[in-house]
Amino acid sequence: MIPQSLPHPSPVRGGRLIAVASGKGGVGKTWLAITLAHALALAGRRVLLVDADFGLANVDVQLGLEPAHALPAVLAGRLPVVEAARPLPAVGFDILAGCSGSGALAGLDEAAHRRLSDALREVGPRWEDVVLDLGAGLDRGVRALAAASDILLVVATGEPTSLTDAYAVLKLHRRDRPGGDARLVVNQATDRAAGERTWRSLDRACGSFLGGGVQLAGILRRDPRVPEAIRRQTAYLSRHPASPLASEVDALRASL
Repeated sequence: MIPQSLPHPSPVRGGRLIAVASGKGGVGKTWLAITLAHALALAGRRVLLVDADFGLANVDVQLGLEPAHALPAVLAGRLPVVEAARPLPAVGFDILAGCSGSGALAGLDEAAHRRLSDALREVGPRWEDVVLDLGAGLDRGVRALAAASDILLVVATGEPTSLTDAYAVLKLHRRDRPGGDARLVVNQATDRAAGERTWRSLDRACGSFLGGGVQLAGILRRDPRVPEAIRRQTAYLSRHPASPLASEVDALRASL
């Protein structure tokens, strides 16, 4: 069954909302959300990173955090976003964390996602950029948050299943948010040429079947130091600020 279209969302007021999504897990979505938030902060932006992966929230794990307040408090109405968010001086941005491993947010419905979207509309000028790490997949809640974003970054690798799932995300986003700004990030590419081939493959499919291609936001090459930084629960740009991958992330940041 083809999923039904969602009601067209109202734009988020206040900070620019950048959602990071993928059709499947294992493509580096959460790492990219963290690293993009860090790159934006290093460029002088006021940034909030929101772990909106309701089922597998793990931003706090990758950063080695034990947040005092988390997303469930916002969804339950116990705390506004500005009080639940935690500053991270070491990286220069704030975080609204989920509950990794607890299952507390798993299975929440579209209404819960809309409550989060409504809460983010109230942040006002506190943050210039709000980066959302969305859950992988195509459920209606994830789609609602993607449709409410100003920019949707769809992360894919060169694997055929990743491309197929990325195409599905783009197809539904065009249905949910006609004229919306969705862009592709090719991650874990062996080199620039391989990344461009991956993008062109998806761009042709979108052009043929969706009425228009997909803009390339950036190509990020595979770096064995990424899993090493994750294991150490340290932000990649803090450990390897002069690496080629750091330059590629900054080029992605600048393109936004």
